[in-house]
Amino acid sequence: MTAHGFALFDTSIGRCGIAWGSRGISGVQLPEASEAKTRARLACRYPQAEEAPPPADVQRAIEAITALLKGEWSDLSAIALDMGGVGDFECRVYEVARAIPAGATLSYGELAARLGERGLAREVGQALGRNPFPLIVPCHRVLAAGAKAGGFSANGGIATKLALLNIERARTSEAPTLFDEDPAFGLAAKPKLRSRR
Repeated sequence: MTAHGFALFDTSIGRCGIAWGSRGISGVQLPEASEAKTRARLACRYPQAEEAPPPADVQRAIEAITALLKGEWSDLSAIALDMGGVGDFECRVYEVARAIPAGATLSYGELAARLGERGLAREVGQALGRNPFPLIVPCHRVLAAGAKAGGFSANGGIATKLALLNIERARTSEAPTLFDEDPAFGLAAKPKLRSRR
C-alpha cells in the first residue's frame, strides 16, 4: 500500500488521520496521545506521503467518519480502499467486517463462519489487528466469545474499542447497559442512531 498524501482531522474522539493514494484510502489513524504522535505515526506508516489538503473524495470520507463518531448514521461501505499489499485472507475478513452495521457486532468465530472458515477465529482476530482502515473496516464491531471486547490494537486498547461501541450504542458484556428497557417485552430496546441533517 502506498499513499500520496495524508491529513489530520478533528473528531469527537480526538484528532484522527487519513492517508490516500490513487486507488483510494490507504489508511486511517485513530488518535494517538497527542497530535504530534498521530502525525508521526502516519508519516512512519507512509513515508512517501506528504501532508496535504484532502481531495474531494477523501474529504467526503472524512465527513462520513466524523459523523459516525458523533453518533450519527453514516455509511462508510462505499469508501474506496487501496487494498494493495493486503493479503487475500485479510481482504475477505475486511469485506465481511465492512458489512456489520453500526450498533451491531459479530464474534471472531461468527466472522470466521461467514467466511466458511470455522475454527479460524484466532486468525480473524490477527487479521483485524493488522487492519489499516479502522472505522471504515469496523474491526471494533468484532468481539470475543460471550460479547467480551477481545483485543484492540489502537491507542487506548480495549477502552477505545468500548468507547467506539458506546458511540454506536452496541452492547458488550464489558460495558454498562446502553439501552433502555422496553417494559412491554422486558427486552432491551435499541435506540436508533441519529439521522444526519
